[in-house]
Amino acid sequence: MRLGSVYFALLGAVTLACGFVDLMVTLSGEYCSWWIVEVPGDMFRGGWGGLIVLFAGLFYISSARNLSEIHQLSKVMMGSILIWLIAGCDIFARITESIPGGDEGWFNSMEGFQGGCAPPYFPAMLLLPFSLVVIYYIRKIE
Repeated sequence: MRLGSVYFALLGAVTLACGFVDLMVTLSGEYCSWWIVEVPGDMFRGGWGGLIVLFAGLFYISSARNLSEIHQLSKVMMGSILIWLIAGCDIFARITESIPGGDEGWFNSMEGFQGGCAPPYFPAMLLLPFSLVVIYYIRKIE
């Protein structure tokens, strides 16, 4: 479990930084996009979403001491669930925003839909695959 502790400590630090960046960009009121990462400046996604991602990072960091204990593993699971909630909402929003066609018609073309789902992505969407590692550790305890 030592490797898992290091993994979730690093994931917690990255998640905490992403939440902090979300909050700072929201407080500045600006929109920020860099390479594959997009940070919205609106209050709901940037503010509340950033706060939730920040707490997910705190859960990850606070549980990295002894991952073999069930209470610590449950904190990792809570942090992952928070990431899954925000990333799920972001993915759902990205898909539903890509469906309408605008001036061309009711529905977007396939190329327009794929263009709407293309990068840059929100930080929680990028953290999603890394948070799925918790499933391995839960299966390992059974």
